[in-house]
Amino acid sequence: MISSNVGPAAGRPRHPGDNDYRGFATSRIALPDRVTFTQTEFRPRFGGGHIQTLYAWARRRTFPRLPAPAARYFDVATDARVLAHCHWHSRPQDHPTLILLHGLEGSSLAHYMGGMADKAWARGWNVVRLNQRNCGDTEHLSHGLYHSGLTNDPLFVLRELVMRDGIRAIAVAGYSLGGNLALKLAGDLGPDAPPQLKAVCAVSPTMDLAICVQALERKANVAYQWNFVRRLKARMRRKVAVVPGVFTLEALPRIWTVRQFDEAYTAPHHGFRDAADYYHRASAMRVIERISVPTLILTAEDDPFVPIEPFQHPSVTSNPNVTAVVTRHGGHCAFVEHAIDGYDGYWAEEQVVRFVTTHAGGSSAASQTPALSLPLRA
Repeated sequence: MISSNVGPAAGRPRHPGDNDYRGFATSRIALPDRVTFTQTEFRPRFGGGHIQTLYAWARRRTFPRLPAPAARYFDVATDARVLAHCHWHSRPQDHPTLILLHGLEGSSLAHYMGGMADKAWARGWNVVRLNQRNCGDTEHLSHGLYHSGLTNDPLFVLRELVMRDGIRAIAVAGYSLGGNLALKLAGDLGPDAPPQLKAVCAVSPTMDLAICVQALERKANVAYQWNFVRRLKARMRRKVAVVPGVFTLEALPRIWTVRQFDEAYTAPHHGFRDAADYYHRASAMRVIERISVPTLILTAEDDPFVPIEPFQHPSVTSNPNVTAVVTRHGGHCAFVEHAIDGYDGYWAEEQVVRFVTTHAGGSSAASQTPALSLPLRA
């Protein structure tokens, strides 16, 4: 199922932890007329959401054609530094750049980050595999925590790549929580999105956090919930060890769900009233109607904990800049089909790279970037 959509823009107040959007040109670079994209048919290797999800999670993958990444640090705030693993072509400014965002408790080393990087690199893209704050063994680099709507960090990276590195065409793609982050970034920017941002993609995005957390609490999803909570608790223990005096572990023994973790840690640390307030304010659904750059969303009906209802909402289906593709099968962040003729069978990765490549037209044209303050919609 494919839908395209738009709605009225509405100003929203700033929220603690948000960042101004500064440093981009005000005028957009128009894409060529009648740029179109049609995804290839997904032919699932497995017909169950849990099977797809667990297979993709457990299967070991290697990427021999992808060169070793270069580490790069971005000082995204006065008390926060994030690590990216980057793949640069010679003369990077002559190539488009894809920023990749991982999911909850993932990292730049997640299999889908490598798979996407491998496919994009082969098509001439630089790739920046961005760790969110504390992820990828970087607890010591930041004072605080990350959250599902913290668009400050990918925006900072985007801005630095444009202004310092001279990159003229950028796309952002995210999985799960990273998909929500990518969509929220595009929605926050709205019609003021920088001309260098050519496309945004989200795979299995948790773009309505409240209903995704509710779905995660189903009995059938106890294994996923347990895995997320186990890793969140382990990260908090590491965080307290390297940044003493900021957090306490007192609540950890009473935490058994992601919602309880967010009530105890994520929401209060970032200035949200409670977990419900956090889910509301951090969800891309609040701003998706404002997206003005070409955007691709891929999700599956059998995703265990990302229900399809948000993807059928008028704010999605009426925005002509958004193409939402809902497949019958595919699980969560999986979309595995049979490998053939050098293609590894990871359909979503292939579609994202095809989409961003389609919309990277005009990437060789230089852009000026005078300073500009743009409002954030939290």
